[in-house]
Amino acid sequence: MTIDQLIDDVIGREGGYSDHPADRGGPTKWGISEAIARAAGWTGAMRDLPRDFAVAVYRRSYWSRPGIDRVQPLAPLIAAELFDTGVNMGPAVAIGFLQRALNALNRGGRDFADLPPATHIDDATLAALTAFLELRAPHGETVLLKALEALQGERYLHLAERRPANEAFLYGWLANRLS
Repeated sequence: MTIDQLIDDVIGREGGYSDHPADRGGPTKWGISEAIARAAGWTGAMRDLPRDFAVAVYRRSYWSRPGIDRVQPLAPLIAAELFDTGVNMGPAVAIGFLQRALNALNRGGRDFADLPPATHIDDATLAALTAFLELRAPHGETVLLKALEALQGERYLHLAERRPANEAFLYGWLANRLS
């Protein structure tokens, strides 16, 4: 999928304007929270946030800036998962999931060195991903995707257990965010 298709999918899932009382993010439009919109320069009412503005925020803040665009040519399914997880949990969380999974799958450091935590796709993360995909071809991307989804699912359960108000979102998160 292209970034345009990924953004269209996210906007389709997130919908238009929302201000759910249990959502700590407050008012959102197209899945963009008020805090993110303000940080990106939006000064108007959230109900009026243009779709084009949201698209630009997704492209810049959830694709290019965290470096997920660098993953796309190597592992398009992983890039799509990182983008979607980043939109829902923040890019740093998504990238942390990737690094944790790669560290756990490197066979005790025999395949490639453990990755130190980073908030973006750095050269070390890209090198580890490349090595993993080469060593574990042809199924490496599929296995890594399962690991990422397992980490994401565990986090959703943790969020709902820690804050009961999040139970209002758990079913949708599991139904719409995990493949």
